Amino acid sequence: MRSATPLDAESVAEIWNAIIRDTVITFWPTERSITEVGEIIADRIAKHAFYVAVINDRVIGFAAYKQFRDGGGYRHCMEHTVYIAPEAKGVGAGRALMRAIEDHARQAGHRVMIGAVTGTNDSSIRFHRKMGYSDWGRVPDAGYKFGEYHDVVLMGRKLTE
Repeated sequence: MRSATPLDAESVAEIWNAIIRDTVITFWPTERSITEVGEIIADRIAKHAFYVAVINDRVIGFAAYKQFRDGGGYRHCMEHTVYIAPEAKGVGAGRALMRAIEDHARQAGHRVMIGAVTGTNDSSIRFHRKMGYSDWGRVPDAGYKFGEYHDVVLMGRKLTE
């Protein structure tokens, strides 16, 4: 695992776009360009963190975080993204990436980490619970994709005690 660079944009876009195209894990409606992903990586690195998991010189997953909502009152409440290529699930990359962004956020003085999980994504909900996250709420019909509405489960964890 390592900090991402804009040079990882193509590999990250490949993973992200497959998820956008084929699943309701994200409600983003259109694939992201390599340029757009490079800009997202640069923005997250400048403000927070963006990590990639690599096996045999191949990016197999990524994680990043950003402020949960705009405004100074939310400056210590973060929201994460963790995506792993389907063929790489189960090797521990998700756990390593999650720990890395949590550690980075904690060291930066942030207090809370939130994951917004599609309500039918049972594997992600289990993953979050194993990582110490609790169910902090369900938003009915929050997302729309592939002609259907989907609930979002907010999974949260305090980074400080």
